[in-house]
Amino acid sequence: MKAAVWYGHKDVRVEDREVPVAKSGQVQIKVEYAGICGSDLHAYHHGVGIQEGENHPLSGQKAPLTLGHEFAGTVSALGDHVNGVNIGDRVVVEPLYHCGTCEYCIQGRYNQCTQFGFVGLNGDGGFAEYVVVEAYMVHPIPDQVSFEEGALVEPTAVAFHAVRHSKLKVGNKVAVYGAGPIGLLTILSAKAAGASEVYAVDVFEDRLELAAKLGAIPVNSSKVDATQVITQQSGGIDVAYEAAGVQPTMDSAVSVIKKGGEVVVIAAIPNPLHVNFFDMLVKEANLTATLAYRHIFPEVISLIAEGALDVKQVITKKIKLHDVVQDGLELLMSDKSHAKILIEIGG
Repeated sequence: MKAAVWYGHKDVRVEDREVPVAKSGQVQIKVEYAGICGSDLHAYHHGVGIQEGENHPLSGQKAPLTLGHEFAGTVSALGDHVNGVNIGDRVVVEPLYHCGTCEYCIQGRYNQCTQFGFVGLNGDGGFAEYVVVEAYMVHPIPDQVSFEEGALVEPTAVAFHAVRHSKLKVGNKVAVYGAGPIGLLTILSAKAAGASEVYAVDVFEDRLELAAKLGAIPVNSSKVDATQVITQQSGGIDVAYEAAGVQPTMDSAVSVIKKGGEVVVIAAIPNPLHVNFFDMLVKEANLTATLAYRHIFPEVISLIAEGALDVKQVITKKIKLHDVVQDGLELLMSDKSHAKILIEIGG
């Protein structure tokens, strides 16, 4: 089979690999569509986030690894002792490795597992014709959810978990900093949760145009003072979602929230940022962060199936697996008009 395999910094090769075999408790999936995530970009462009040096304790694997953790497909084989999943099922994968026995797993907070890891970063992922995952990762999707939409369940879960974790109430006003895929999906999720106004802050006009199509009020922080504009127009924000991860956006997020408001960090911030805690103190505001998701895939799938989350709107390009480097991993860094690029693997 063909797979896009990470060997190192700027070294991803589409090559032939053996079709993986499902062992006990595992499911083999024929992949139809996979999405390129910011984590894939970090792995390719910066060489970070990939399992190197020693095998991951749960996957038993290390680099070179097949990338990809946002994907959907059809169950093609089952290992022993797998229940509730059948060959031919249309499925998406919740790609979190978790042990099930640590303190956090026992409490149901499996996204905080002490051995936490991701399919596609700590074990072989979905940028391949076939992938094998643990049975607990597999979720069925109904016929009205396309495989393209299925590939967007994972990033939508990131955004929806952040919104559900926050203190957002129906009628609240929201600001989303960063209009990349996660920011755009946060806009959709906040509106689905009842936000009355959503401001989208970014420096790229193409992304802001996408945000506006999703119902957000666009603010280009390279042209105006975002804090001033949002504060004047809204009278203050109830919840600010930080999906950009840079100092200016963090500063603005803290500044625009009302007294008693909240800043929710979604972005994986690589370098430490300063937070004006005096401002937070005076406002008696909250600062929190979210990691991936938990107990949310079925709900996200249902909302997509019902049309409450029209995730197709964030898809800007579809490519073939053999073009993943130039038309995917490279293009997403050079052309900011793109949000979510999907890889068509099946067919």
